[in-house]
Amino acid sequence: MPVTDPIADMLTRVRNAVHLRRETVVVRSSKIVISIAEALQREGFIKNFEIARNPKTPSQNDLKVFLKYGRCGEQVINLIERVSKPGRRIYAQKEQLKPVLRGMGCLVLTTSKGVLSDKEAREANVGGEVLVKVY
Repeated sequence: MPVTDPIADMLTRVRNAVHLRRETVVVRSSKIVISIAEALQREGFIKNFEIARNPKTPSQNDLKVFLKYGRCGEQVINLIERVSKPGRRIYAQKEQLKPVLRGMGCLVLTTSKGVLSDKEAREANVGGEVLVKVY
């Protein structure tokens, strides 16, 4: 079944897996989903991810995301939500990028320099479309 919004699908699957305390979650792969997973890994919200073959549909790969939890099993991801939606795009200039939750969270943006976290975008001095908010 085709997915009209792969980013929202990924975030919903991750949110549900974190709520159920799963170690891994399988997400349909696309270039933007892989880039978001890389940004979440760089910021420390997920352990790792790998691209896996889907046995049911060989032309479509899956992304296996390894979720991260604290020492006592507490959730690292408390909230993960889509900011810019297909019906309403949200853009932020470099001056508008403020730390999320005083630096405990992050925004994931798509910029002219690729998919970056808000911290990386401030360092690169660029703005862009705000895709994901996570803390």
